[in-house]
Amino acid sequence: MCQLLGMNSAKPADLRFSFTGFAARGGLTDHHGDGFGIGFFEDKACRIFMDSQPAATSPVAELLKSYAIKSCNVVSHIRKATQGDAHRLENCHPFTRELWGRHWLFAHNGDLINYVPALGGNYQSVGTTDSERAFCALMEKLKAISPREPCSLDTVFETLCSMSESTGEYGVFNYLLSNGQALFAHCSTRLYYLVREWPFSNAKLVDADLSIDFAQTNAQEDRLCVVATQPLTLNENWQQLQPGQLLWIEGGRIVRQAQLKVSEDVQRKNEANLACV
Repeated sequence: MCQLLGMNSAKPADLRFSFTGFAARGGLTDHHGDGFGIGFFEDKACRIFMDSQPAATSPVAELLKSYAIKSCNVVSHIRKATQGDAHRLENCHPFTRELWGRHWLFAHNGDLINYVPALGGNYQSVGTTDSERAFCALMEKLKAISPREPCSLDTVFETLCSMSESTGEYGVFNYLLSNGQALFAHCSTRLYYLVREWPFSNAKLVDADLSIDFAQTNAQEDRLCVVATQPLTLNENWQQLQPGQLLWIEGGRIVRQAQLKVSEDVQRKNEANLACV
């Protein structure tokens, strides 16, 4: 399946180190070769770079490795197609839509079987993936909360709890969602997170011969949270999310979390994966 990478930080942070290791999984250190994408926010709006070529060999990915991306919220994805035509740009993640005067970014890892949500017309798919359909359905639900942006994200989080459970009944639903203010991460089968904060230490990538001493590049007040399908570094304290766990991350720290119900089918897949370890 696909790979996810997300970041939320207290101050704009440079993602080049993490993205270098992550991009290698798109056809070099792993077999996810059906395109990639990355979106990062500047306040309420986002920039998106996508390519239908594998991330490990894409000229767009090479550009991004040398482009000083600095943002408080980033969502990236490398694709291994399960539904929707492979190597088509419209099927690459992250997907974006507008709600309450903000851009929202969404990326999904998994496979939703026979998932055909009834969409009200405000949000429609451009591509042919189950992932984009799930995003459109989620946005429809959020739009129904209020005609204006809620004062608190608590209502958004509670809606995500409900939608994550109901959509998860159709299969594997690991996802990242951001509105430029917060990052939401839902684990269906596999997802890890890491909080980098003072005192910072040295980190070495799993997928590339590259290391960095974060104590030399970060101030004492800096803090960020990185979420990935698999740990990106060898010598940091990555925490594995539990199946059904949903995180609300803001300012580089976990603000709120919930433990949701996991479908029996997903439970069986998790048990089978554990049996193979």
